[in-house]
Amino acid sequence: MIRTLALLLAVTQLPAQAPSNWQTATTLPGIDLKALSPAQQKIVLTILRDSACPCGCGMKVAQCRIEDPPCGQSLTLATMVREAAAANKTIPQIRQLLEDSPMVKAASQRSRILLDPVAINIQGSPVKGPATAKVTIIEFSDFQCPFCVKAIPQLDALMKAFPKDIRLVYKQFPLDTHSQAALASRASLSAHAQGNFWPLHDKLYANSRLINRESILAWARQFGFDMPKFTKVFDAPETQAAVDRNIDEGIRAGVDATPTLFINGKKYQGAVDLAQLTPIITNELKAK
Repeated sequence: MIRTLALLLAVTQLPAQAPSNWQTATTLPGIDLKALSPAQQKIVLTILRDSACPCGCGMKVAQCRIEDPPCGQSLTLATMVREAAAANKTIPQIRQLLEDSPMVKAASQRSRILLDPVAINIQGSPVKGPATAKVTIIEFSDFQCPFCVKAIPQLDALMKAFPKDIRLVYKQFPLDTHSQAALASRASLSAHAQGNFWPLHDKLYANSRLINRESILAWARQFGFDMPKFTKVFDAPETQAAVDRNIDEGIRAGVDATPTLFINGKKYQGAVDLAQLTPIITNELKAK
């Protein structure tokens, strides 16, 4: 009892933790301001200190970068502001860019199950389902994301429920937190180059914890790929550039987690679950 009281007294006598210095900090995690002029840096910091982070944390973007560095939304917006300042856009122009960004718009529409449609380039992306389908689902996904793994049977069941009405488009969105996800993305695009994306797609998700270069090459041999062509595309800088373009497209469309679905261009803000998706698809078909 005496020891417990002593511990309580020690805790209550600790000095108060100093508040974070986000209002005065001149550097922010993940944001390189060195290439900017002093005037451009001032613009970036001014906007980030008074713009709300759309992640729902209640903090400003600059504060969120310092107090919650893993936050993808604050990183995305801060990067957008830095790029706009580097392009010599004015403060009003940059504020308008933020206001118009899908991520900020989505934050103001959290209660909506489907957001307003956005344009997403799907040319050359892996697709399954009939070209005449009335509903196009674009999936931004990560081969090592456990939630993406769980989404696979739900999406398969949805397509079986609407075999003539849905086509599924796959977009790469490997997360930095998954060490082999980008590797798997490149491998899947190498398979796509040989017209055989979906078998390797299924293999990667079924073995998401076993993904590494050796296992990918072994699976590619099992599927009978032309291995010299496979490894050439797998390792090509152009393939990584294609993955990066998918990520950039996703960020600009408002993707901040995986899996993220867009149904006829409208971001879906619900669980990837057959029961919840079925009425959404039914309503989309009625609208056609």
